[in-house]
Amino acid sequence: MSTILLRRRDLHRAALGLALSAWGLPAASASGAPGPRWRLDPFSLGVASGMPRPDSVVLWTRLAPPGEDAAERDARPPVRVRWEVFADESLRRRVAHGEQDTDADRVFSVHAAVTGLAPARQYWYRFSCGDAQSPVGRTRTAPAADAAVDRLRLALGACQHYEQGFYAAHREIARRDLDAVLFVGDYIYEGHVGAARAVRRHEAGEPRTLDEYRARHAHYKRDADLQASHAAHPWILTWDDHEVVNDYAADREPEPTDAATFLQRRAAAYRAYFEHMPVALGPTGAQMRIHDRFGWGRLADLWTMDCRQHRSHHACADPRRDHGRQVIGCAELDDPARTMLGLAQERWLGDGLAGSGARWKLLAQSTQLSSIGIDTPQGRQFWTDGWDGYPAARQRLMDGIAQAEVRDVVVLGGDVHRFVAADLRARPNDPASPVLASEIVGGSITSRGAGLEDMSRLRQSNPDLHHARGDQRGYTLLDIGPAQMRCEFRATAHPAAEDAALSAQASFVIEAGRPGPQAA
Repeated sequence: MSTILLRRRDLHRAALGLALSAWGLPAASASGAPGPRWRLDPFSLGVASGMPRPDSVVLWTRLAPPGEDAAERDARPPVRVRWEVFADESLRRRVAHGEQDTDADRVFSVHAAVTGLAPARQYWYRFSCGDAQSPVGRTRTAPAADAAVDRLRLALGACQHYEQGFYAAHREIARRDLDAVLFVGDYIYEGHVGAARAVRRHEAGEPRTLDEYRARHAHYKRDADLQASHAAHPWILTWDDHEVVNDYAADREPEPTDAATFLQRRAAAYRAYFEHMPVALGPTGAQMRIHDRFGWGRLADLWTMDCRQHRSHHACADPRRDHGRQVIGCAELDDPARTMLGLAQERWLGDGLAGSGARWKLLAQSTQLSSIGIDTPQGRQFWTDGWDGYPAARQRLMDGIAQAEVRDVVVLGGDVHRFVAADLRARPNDPASPVLASEIVGGSITSRGAGLEDMSRLRQSNPDLHHARGDQRGYTLLDIGPAQMRCEFRATAHPAAEDAALSAQASFVIEAGRPGPQAA
């Protein structure tokens, strides 16, 4: 291994240690002290892993016996949780182990940064606390940074409103042979759909406090199919708006509250998110870094992007309720200072793309990058909460790709509750403008989308769209090799039934060196 790669590995290990120690999570320790005796299973929320690197993963669990309320939880004393990692499914060859203390202040969550693992390997792991033992999870490390890799298999998912359907997609994902799950936002939903449209119900009203967000995450985590998906594969995550509140933009929410009040809510939501996800970096107040970069040998680099925390406020906002809306003739849209990612994240992404030596450059972000404007007799209508609301920022991203001559860029998104395959041009929908990159939007796990008539109108107004369908639910299967990327939209009818079986809605191929998806 080169000196540069060794240095990068050591820096990564140190960063993981600092991130977790900032939350007061101690390093692995040895203790023979007996733990608690549990009346009910404390591992009712399952186990998860994430952030796969060549020599490390993050393991997660939370001690939450069924039926325990916040008062009972807060009265429980601190406990020590043991974790173990094995090189074989029979759990005979243990390769790493450690212990961590956790307590009510962390809602008894555990984040174990396991380092020193071998690249491109499967591992199995479990937790124990006192006389209780968790289910066994399976995870995988990434290949070495300089490795020649033939294949990367991802499940792309987003938008899993609990009330709008069952997690049949996660049941199928759990059974797939995958390298990772890429989830690009709306893991929980804060809002309700109403009794007439709900397939099943949230546990309580809209969350606003830390304990309410914690309860919402726990409610989702108790779903057996979601647990199975987490236990089967490592996850790579970013977020969108519903992890906090619909259509929030930086320090502003739709309701007419002041920024300080909303940031208190955002801080609670970010902390609950961290406490329930296999990620290493926790929040500092209302700030939390979610954007990151992952490598899969020389085959692919993947960037997770944050499209919420650093964006400009909505253009031409409704002063009574600032949310995304359709606008025509909004001059503010063209303000060159407007940003979706924040200028620091824009520079970070641009530098990373320009310096990447991987075959494929995958941009995982929360929504649809290609234009979704609608032509009307009054003029073109734009949705202000998506990238159409930030056209200058989109233009900077595409110009950066063109100027640096970055090839084989594929943008992966969610949010819009539809499956999309699209060309990405320097100037959207202009046939004289070259196609610079490809886009795949992975549908929604459960959240309702638009019907066939609306999608037909969308395609007519946006010729860059090869495919756009919002009447079905599911996820996207990505099979990536050196010569091409295959994308299969796996779908079922809305709402997703408890026993639903998914099938192929459509398939596309993106060939290396030829931007733009082609029907397979």
